[in-house]
Amino acid sequence: MALREIKSSRHGFSMKLILRGKPLQPQNLAACVYITLHCRMQDNRTDEMLMLSYRDGNALAFETLYGRWRGKLYRYLLRQCGSPAYAEELYQDIWLKIIGARAGYEVTAKFSTWLFRIAHNRLVDHYRHHAGEVAATYQSNSDDTEGEDDYDPLATLVAPRTEQPEVLLERKALALSLVRHIDALPAAQRETFMLSEEAEMTLEEIAAATGVSRETAKSRLRYAVSKLRQQLKELR
Repeated sequence: MALREIKSSRHGFSMKLILRGKPLQPQNLAACVYITLHCRMQDNRTDEMLMLSYRDGNALAFETLYGRWRGKLYRYLLRQCGSPAYAEELYQDIWLKIIGARAGYEVTAKFSTWLFRIAHNRLVDHYRHHAGEVAATYQSNSDDTEGEDDYDPLATLVAPRTEQPEVLLERKALALSLVRHIDALPAAQRETFMLSEEAEMTLEEIAAATGVSRETAKSRLRYAVSKLRQQLKELR
């Protein structure tokens, strides 16, 4: 499995991890960047506007929407399933559900919240068939919610290090270790972390997508980041 490392200025988090099922060759990376930039230049409408346009019969609007979210959705599913085969199956099923729901689509939330709510529900169904105890953790609303309302857990992680050549190998080892520790998080905490970092969703949006309270979402994110921060300290 290939790993790519980029910076995220949103939370000051030093390594935003993008995982793919196959190694990404340089020419493919260039193509992905071109496609992404091309889509952005071609259509600046919001996700909700695109979905409404697709509902009204504009297939090109869906292509743009799909281009914006396919990577984030697949990586979220892959981290949750741990299996490219299962992730691909769920991925296809979720997009089919989006297509099937287009006729009755109305803007009641951000498109990303709606998309990941569908994905979350599909994951719960998947775990009911393959690991019932994991499904139960997704629906638990009994996490410790003690803490400040303005708590920003990702702000407590390490800040970006220098780009000096002598630290690149160390950073690569740190990133690989962090991936392993993310995979080892409890499913609900891992999901919350990925939605925050990968999908760049707020606590309110994560809560809406996963069907829990904001306090539960905040608690799960706090615990996930606390565990990762502890692991990072041990590596130093």
